[in-house]
Amino acid sequence: MDDWFAAQVERHGPDIHAYLSRRTADGVADDLLGDVWVAAYGGRSGFDPNLGTPRAWLFGVARHVLHGHYRKHRLRSTMARVIGIDRPADETAAIDSRLDAAALAPQLRAGLRSLPTAERDLLLLVAWENLSPTEAAQVLGIPAGTARSRLHRARQRMDERLSGSAQVVDETTRQEADR
Repeated sequence: MDDWFAAQVERHGPDIHAYLSRRTADGVADDLLGDVWVAAYGGRSGFDPNLGTPRAWLFGVARHVLHGHYRKHRLRSTMARVIGIDRPADETAAIDSRLDAAALAPQLRAGLRSLPTAERDLLLLVAWENLSPTEAAQVLGIPAGTARSRLHRARQRMDERLSGSAQVVDETTRQEADR
């Protein structure tokens, strides 16, 4: 079991660290990652491969550690503030991407805050952490069908919230190009 656990740490460590980094202030993710490994190592005998993947199980452990951190330090409000931006290889595209993201960031934050916590957590696990809806369901301790329907509702709400914002950004971009 120890070799199995070491393999999971090696394989999923960067993803777990990224998950924690996006949800905490600078430097905190490193400490929390250590807490995740301690908790996961202590609970490794409770992992059941019939209930899901090791990756989803580790994200569940990370989520519990993160929630414990926020409860302890009363920092729940910072979870929705940190938004990562993918950087394209082309620097011009990267600049455009950052400008577009900056223009939409307030609406995205507001949209995320307006979602019920269960839908927001699910959407972030699928969108940011690249978990499948089934893996995210395992992390959240809900049935896969429930996860799929919540994810559908969350995506619809975010689409409705951002559709007008995207049109404003497109129109602004067109006006700047005409200059």
